[in-house]
Amino acid sequence: MRVLHIFSFLSPNANGTINIIRKLSMALARREHEVGVFTSDFEMTDEYKYSLYPVRIYAYSSWFNKPGLYLYSSPSLVLEARKVIKEFDILHLHCLRSVQNIVVYNYARKYGIPYVLDQHGSLPRFAAGETGYKWLLRWLFDITFGNRILRNAAKVVAQNDFAVKEYKKFGVEDDKIALIPLLFPIEDFADLPSRGKFRERYGIGEKRVIMFFGRIARIKGLDFLVESFYELFRSRQDIVLAIVGPDDGYQAKLKNLVSELNLAEQVLFTGFLSGRDKLAALVDADVVVQPSRYEQAAWAPVEALLCGTPVIVSGHSGAGEDISRMDAGYLVEYGDKNQMVRVIQSILDDPAKAKAKVNRAKEYITDNLSFTKRIEDYEKLYSESIRGNRQARRNE
Repeated sequence: MRVLHIFSFLSPNANGTINIIRKLSMALARREHEVGVFTSDFEMTDEYKYSLYPVRIYAYSSWFNKPGLYLYSSPSLVLEARKVIKEFDILHLHCLRSVQNIVVYNYARKYGIPYVLDQHGSLPRFAAGETGYKWLLRWLFDITFGNRILRNAAKVVAQNDFAVKEYKKFGVEDDKIALIPLLFPIEDFADLPSRGKFRERYGIGEKRVIMFFGRIARIKGLDFLVESFYELFRSRQDIVLAIVGPDDGYQAKLKNLVSELNLAEQVLFTGFLSGRDKLAALVDADVVVQPSRYEQAAWAPVEALLCGTPVIVSGHSGAGEDISRMDAGYLVEYGDKNQMVRVIQSILDDPAKAKAKVNRAKEYITDNLSFTKRIEDYEKLYSESIRGNRQARRNE
């Protein structure tokens, strides 16, 4: 098959959705499919592009590049899309709302090419705690383009029941929803760095490391984590909070909170880490916390588990559903600082019990959630979408 992934940017300085696209594309290419990624040139380098070979990267020039906004576009997008899209059998759109999806959707309809959509948590119009113009912009996008993109997709992809319910709220029928669990490149975690490299690099020593790993954004609940850390620090001083990830428009506010609580010496901001540096951070953490207001799936917590580190997540989220299903970690109610303190304390005081849970989870993830073992789920999704599209066109 010839499979084209579409996303706003494919930066080497990002994880999350971009990591999923990168790993899925490479896994499909290893199975001898022709795979491309249609994206912008935002933070794209020749070195990075070549590292993804044999996946072909179609990168159009970009304007309006700003963290938190998916406006990585220019007039060249329209011309490039017209040339590229018709060369593929199936299109895989990642996230719903973007300028790229509008253009790709129209050409997909024009050329009769089926597409699938994976929303990656982008579907809700009202993200937790947001107000004002962002909701309005999402609503306007949906009534002009988004609802049509959803309605005419051959299939939509959900990683868990949490995501399934989100699709249904937008009127997507059951027979259009493909439930494929979040998959992981297990081989990336086969050779982990030795313990202590991250601690040595940042002068942490033997202090206990409580870590957040991900984008520094309000939706990630980092104010909740910092305030909980403050309560814990009042009773024990052998701890440090490491916030590992790129700024997504919230770091200044978070640093102000850290300063107000007199925690500047106890809170470490590392910025974005990738590759061996990322693995070293996760290996050295005593616990990784994902305290999100909203989170569709448990990508970062599972990476921590594969590095042998216990995890805590917000129980109401899709990540909470994933972790609960695997009995892989600990759940807390978002905003309950006393509960968060108790759970972190229990992990630090009884690491052997926490490690036993981690080891069981690693075994489950390796056996059930690897790209190597589950890539056929995507091949089946694409094949069914192509066949269904052919049948629909014959019946027109």
